[in-house]
Amino acid sequence: MNTAQHKIGSGFGHRSTADDVLSGLDLTGQLAVVTGGYSGLGLETTRALSRAGARVVVPARRRAVAEEAVAGLEGVEVDELDLGDLESVRAFADRFLASGRTIDVLIGNAGIMACPETRVGPGWEAQFATNHLGHFALVNRLWPAIAPGGARVVSVSSGGHHLSDIRWDDPHWRRGYDKWEAYGQAKTANVLFAVQLDALGQDSGVRAFSLHPGGILTPLQRHLAKEEMVERGWIDENGVVLVPEAFKSPEEGAATQVWAATSPQLTGMGGVYCEDCDIAEPAQADGERGGVRDYAIDPASAARLWALSAELTGVDAFA
Repeated sequence: MNTAQHKIGSGFGHRSTADDVLSGLDLTGQLAVVTGGYSGLGLETTRALSRAGARVVVPARRRAVAEEAVAGLEGVEVDELDLGDLESVRAFADRFLASGRTIDVLIGNAGIMACPETRVGPGWEAQFATNHLGHFALVNRLWPAIAPGGARVVSVSSGGHHLSDIRWDDPHWRRGYDKWEAYGQAKTANVLFAVQLDALGQDSGVRAFSLHPGGILTPLQRHLAKEEMVERGWIDENGVVLVPEAFKSPEEGAATQVWAATSPQLTGMGGVYCEDCDIAEPAQADGERGGVRDYAIDPASAARLWALSAELTGVDAFA
């Protein structure tokens, strides 16, 4: 059953934290996989889920850094995973499946933003490959562990999806690379992935969501020079945030993905894009950054992207 792309009045909002949305929930006995769960929003997500009783697996490209970051968090383990390397994705999935455990929550949190033109694998554009294709392959390879428990899969997108639809004729930016439009395409792909996964997974009780976490200054901005962030009006020359109300803390930024992953308010729902701990409204016009663009939740585009992604990665749990 399709879920309407409209607010449900969750009672949470822009300043809610991950702990706020988990208040009263006991996740003891549940297992969550959080990619990139050792830095920025991912680390806050891991902390919140751990405090609520969940076991958390953190697949990390920088394993030693991750182990240091999560040291002391109860029930958290780290494994190796490079989303830009499909062999690494396969190896992680094989190790996890061999453990015989099932997954209750998978949050595709890891990502890169506005990086210089970079190629990975067989020459793929790095943002599309890492943010989307790596997570696509990961979820499909982990499907035997996702399906049995009717897991929730959460795809962390961004308001950046407003910057670009999928470039169907050139998804890997062989012509005229633009780092921000490439980021936008990758974030649109994250939304479309959730739309199609939800459609395919419902018969197994698996539901999928995507979301905009909000504006948060985290290591995600590592590819941006200070001068560019000043030019965009995010910070001043001294690094002070210029419009504090427009930005969230990491604890607030993690809230929407934690809400999408755990909230009983979303039982029986799926395939929708969320923001500020609620289902988002459709965007009303070009130039508006709030809400979700029609092209990002179009079922035909979602199916088309799934087919393209399966062809590129050679993985499709539903084939």
